[in-house]
Amino acid sequence: MVLVDSSVWIEAARRDGSLAVKCGLEGLLEEFKAALCGVVWLEVLGGARVAERARMQSYLLVLPRLETEEQTWNRAAVAAAQLRDCGLTVPWSDVLVATVALTHRVRVYAHDRHFNLMAPLLGLQLYAPGYGGQYMR
Repeated sequence: MVLVDSSVWIEAARRDGSLAVKCGLEGLLEEFKAALCGVVWLEVLGGARVAERARMQSYLLVLPRLETEEQTWNRAAVAAAQLRDCGLTVPWSDVLVATVALTHRVRVYAHDRHFNLMAPLLGLQLYAPGYGGQYMR
C-alpha cells in the first residue's frame, strides 16, 4: 500500500502535468496499491475545479482510506516540533500525511520536495515508481 499525496493527484490532473507522475499514479491504481487519508481528500477535492471534482471524487471514493486517529495527531505534533528543531519548516498538512504513513507503515508517493526533506529525519519511506510499478527505494 502507498499513501498518495495530494501533490501527485494535482500534478496528474494537470493537462501539462509530468508524464512520469501520471504513469506512477496509474500504476498504483492499476495494482490496487494506492491509498489516501483525510487530509489528502480535503486538499484534492477542496482545490479541484468544479468540472473535475466529480471525476476526482469517483477515483478517491474507491481507494482505501488510512484513518487519522487521535494518536496520529499527537505523533504529528511531535514530528512537526522535531522538524522545526532541525531547522525545517514544513506545511502542517505534509507533516500529517507523513505521520499517517508512518503510523500505518506505508510508503508515500509525493511530488513535493518537503517529503524528500522529511524522510531522513522522520524515517519516512518514499515511493518512486519504476517499470511495472516496482519500488525503487
